[in-house]
Amino acid sequence: MAKTYSQAGVDLEAGYEVVRRIKSHVASTQRHGSMGNIGSFGGMFDLSALGVKEPVLVSGTDGVGTKLKIAFAMDKHDTVGIDAVAMCVNDVLAQGAEPLIFLDYVAIGHNIPSKVEAIVAGVAEGCRQAGCALVGGETAEMPGMYEGGEYDIAGYTTGVVEKSKLIDGSKVKTGDVLVGIASTGVHSNGFSLVRKIVADAGLDLNKVYPELGDKKLGEVLLTPTRIYVRQVLDVMKDCDVHGVVHVTGGGFDENIPRVLQKGQGVEVKEGSWEILPVFRFLEEKGGVPHREMFNIYNMGIGMVLVMDASDAPRAIETLSKWGDRATIIGRVIDGEGVTIV
Repeated sequence: MAKTYSQAGVDLEAGYEVVRRIKSHVASTQRHGSMGNIGSFGGMFDLSALGVKEPVLVSGTDGVGTKLKIAFAMDKHDTVGIDAVAMCVNDVLAQGAEPLIFLDYVAIGHNIPSKVEAIVAGVAEGCRQAGCALVGGETAEMPGMYEGGEYDIAGYTTGVVEKSKLIDGSKVKTGDVLVGIASTGVHSNGFSLVRKIVADAGLDLNKVYPELGDKKLGEVLLTPTRIYVRQVLDVMKDCDVHGVVHVTGGGFDENIPRVLQKGQGVEVKEGSWEILPVFRFLEEKGGVPHREMFNIYNMGIGMVLVMDASDAPRAIETLSKWGDRATIIGRVIDGEGVTIV
């Protein structure tokens, strides 16, 4: 045992135990094309195994943000890994890419193997949901950088799409409809405001608020981000999807225009989907203007598919088979901007 390093606050033995604990979680994510095992200096994937003729690699990286503060307060660490995966794979999916590999980075003040295992188990669960392989990662013990049992987590993914099937919004046209797919909750954006509302309104994360159901407020807020990969890829097999929007930070106003052409806007019909109770709750407790909520949160719609109206019924039927609630929430119009009607 490296006693001198231990005196500096780094427990090498705990690091070795983490590797032993997470091996089974990592192995559970292997898929066609995976190569090598955990412990190598780099993760590998055999792209030739996919038979893609003109492969375009699409990469994305992201973290979970201050949602982690809720996890610390609740001492619940088995879902934030799902969030880290979701934030990355949903982004590359927006270009039509199938996520292939994922890498995670966990930085923690003091290495507690059981806690790190819970985090990575969540990452593995997210990878299984997305159908991508967890091919590597890093756990960095950084005493003095993080208070108490706090940590940070970030992820990185690479996906592939045939060049001819790349989705870049260039096919979006006036008259196309917006098929909105339901979110599971706040997902992983806007938590700085969530935490401010909780603090300013004197809310208790460990209390059950009837308007939110039978779960504690903290549990409701920690509901993992929905991963849309398998079901949206299934839709893309039979429907001509012109644009894909991952509704993250910036809500409707920032994200939907990212797939539109110059001179195009969208008209979104409020009432065409369920605005989840958690958003009504935050709006009321925080005194947030209703329209502003759409500029911050997903408001119950985690992903939007833009397509010709004739394809929408088939897309909605496919999504329902995967257990997703989907509906037409609006349409592309002439004139820039997002209008909520």
